[in-house]
Amino acid sequence: MTVVNTSHLIIHLFQRQMLRNRARRVRQHGEEMKSESGTDLSQSTGPRAVNIMVAMGHVDAVERRFWARETSTDWWDRIVLQVSDESQWLRNFRMRKGTFLELCELLSPALKRKDTQMRAALTVQKRVAIALWKLATPDSYRSVTNHFGVGKSTVGVAVMQVANAIVELLLSKVVTFGNVQVIIDGFAAMGFPNCGGAIDGTHIPILGPDHQASQYINRKGYFSMVLQALVDHRGRFTNINVGWPGKIRVARVFRNSGLFRRLQEGIYFPDQKITVGDVEMPIVNLGDPAYLPVPWLMKPYTGALDTEKELFNYRLSKCRMVVECAFGRLKGRW
Repeated sequence: MTVVNTSHLIIHLFQRQMLRNRARRVRQHGEEMKSESGTDLSQSTGPRAVNIMVAMGHVDAVERRFWARETSTDWWDRIVLQVSDESQWLRNFRMRKGTFLELCELLSPALKRKDTQMRAALTVQKRVAIALWKLATPDSYRSVTNHFGVGKSTVGVAVMQVANAIVELLLSKVVTFGNVQVIIDGFAAMGFPNCGGAIDGTHIPILGPDHQASQYINRKGYFSMVLQALVDHRGRFTNINVGWPGKIRVARVFRNSGLFRRLQEGIYFPDQKITVGDVEMPIVNLGDPAYLPVPWLMKPYTGALDTEKELFNYRLSKCRMVVECAFGRLKGRW
């Protein structure tokens, strides 16, 4: 009984003291204090249990905080969407605003999210913009968060969501072979007959992985993955293969690709041959000296060259520039 009475007495004393403190603060601050507290003193029935526990030392008093910190989105909402011109769009996102809006519409089925009671979902446009900015610039995740007013984890999630949506919805529509005869005519106009594409590989820089990191160090000394691409006469990708570690040579990547298998079986191009001298020439691809010497892949002559071989190498090199230009655009050099 003594313990119970003592507890009641302590609670009563704290109630009285806290009510006196609140009354004094109200008298000092007047109506301003009332509006901030949102509680009418005349209707108060005493401090809540948590306040008593704080006073008795059972819990620590902490300031109530929002579950997510406030961030500024002015740069995206007001400057980019409303003020930025085409040159700024190209510089920041590597595409024009019209192309960006078209891309957002195409990706919307996979990226659109519903608002929740906790927060409003990122719009498709903002999600795509975050991913494009991160992919198009060397900015860190922290820098991207400051531009768009989101957290670092949100940036990482947005990049993966947009990349997966592109693979799911657009890859098969964008990287496609197209009209074979148009491609052949295009290369013929550039000086090489019966050509279906130019092939090469390039290294895409990556962060060093935790597992088998040495396999991803290429001959130039940085971590990368190999991208193999076949392009048409306009430098458009018609076939890609990506994911091999940077240590692997591009010729080996080619030999182990599905494209090589289909070319070897004669099922990738139509059976369309021309006669050059006394030799029947199928539709060919143009490669560099690292590739295997096969009938459907032309590569430059090496060693001592006569005039005809020099001319052949010149025309082949001129046509192969389309793949170099394609890689240059991919990496932002052109």
